[in-house]
Amino acid sequence: MKRAALLFVLLAGNAISAPGQTPATSIEIDLQDQTAYLIRNGRAVLSTPISSGRYGHLTETGSFKVVEKERNHFSTLYGRIEDARGNTVVADADSDMPLARGEHFVPAPMRYFVRFNNATGMHAGYLPGYPASHGCVRLPEEKAIAIFNSVEVGTPVTVFGRTPRGREMSEARLHRRPRTFSPNDPRAYYPPPWWVR
Repeated sequence: MKRAALLFVLLAGNAISAPGQTPATSIEIDLQDQTAYLIRNGRAVLSTPISSGRYGHLTETGSFKVVEKERNHFSTLYGRIEDARGNTVVADADSDMPLARGEHFVPAPMRYFVRFNNATGMHAGYLPGYPASHGCVRLPEEKAIAIFNSVEVGTPVTVFGRTPRGREMSEARLHRRPRTFSPNDPRAYYPPPWWVR
């Protein structure tokens, strides 16, 4: 009898505290402040800067649920175009762009992808300090890993606020750190010399 009661208490305790399985774990994304929060039992246990969808590709607001998690996801729509030598020709390319001879489309990596609304999700990515994505929510990699490991399919996700624009975005750009790019960095675009154009 004691053994059965102890087993019941242990199983009930695990069911209550399993991450992502109770409404006690959720994600809140504030588009105005460009910040995401991991909420547990009503308290923010993780806060991170984000880069949400830019104008023309805004991140949709509303209440959603996590529908998929994929550690090594690649975009089917966005990426870059490289030439035969591996040089980036177009840094911000769509998969349906025409390709010159020897060029190929390279899908954008979206590591630690947590899908919550159709094709939209959260993933590790570049944060320039303002909304810059095609609709997804980019996170610093270490925060993307933490959120990926903390949520399960079915975890509630709430997206709210208004995407900053105009002066608000200009002010955000003033506060970002200058970055230097290596020649092989996919964020860098080096146009061909004038005599090749």
